[in-house]
Amino acid sequence: MQEVAVVGLDLAKNVFQVHGLAADGGVVFRRQLRRNQVRSFFQALPACLIGLEACAWAHHWARELTALGHETRLMPPAYVKAYVKRGKTDAADAEAIAEAVTRPTMRFVAAKTKAQQAVLMLHKTRDLLVRQRTMLINAIRGHLGEFGVVAQQGAAGVEAALKAIQLERRICRSSRWPRCAVSPRSWGRFGPRSGGSSIGFSAGIGRTRRAAGSPPYRA
Repeated sequence: MQEVAVVGLDLAKNVFQVHGLAADGGVVFRRQLRRNQVRSFFQALPACLIGLEACAWAHHWARELTALGHETRLMPPAYVKAYVKRGKTDAADAEAIAEAVTRPTMRFVAAKTKAQQAVLMLHKTRDLLVRQRTMLINAIRGHLGEFGVVAQQGAAGVEAALKAIQLERRICRSSRWPRCAVSPRSWGRFGPRSGGSSIGFSAGIGRTRRAAGSPPYRA
């Protein structure tokens, strides 16, 4: 059996595909590995060049295989795609990785440390929370608009509108009159430009109740 010089490793969740090449380019092995077999398999191999696509789990396995004494190189999947000779299969991908990693003009991706990945995770999590907050704010503004309540853009405008609605509910529950005659038109536009919602909303309630023939509300 020839000594392996280059290995193409196609990563997956459970079943990995490896493609080994000798120094002259001949195929040494093609096989599948379960996740719990990967570390022991490469531990038994002599030090060689291992190519991986820079995708999920790639940086983790690059660190693991480097600790075993191998040289690992990560490549963008778009650059590896040009070396796929046939249909999209794990075996074809592993063969393409093994060939692409030996190209002298190939561009590689630096393997990240655990600390670098942790910092990136914080940035990605924060970006996700910001996008989710924006989606929630836009959804609330759209729901309020269905009832004639127009809130200013941004978190401050939605917060002002929600406070005004809560104030109306407290007023209606504490009022002695059987019906709270408050029209959505009296709410107006809520937002930081109007100086807050409490003053404008309270004035609107007073005007509406007086127009309805009811005494103004007193706290």
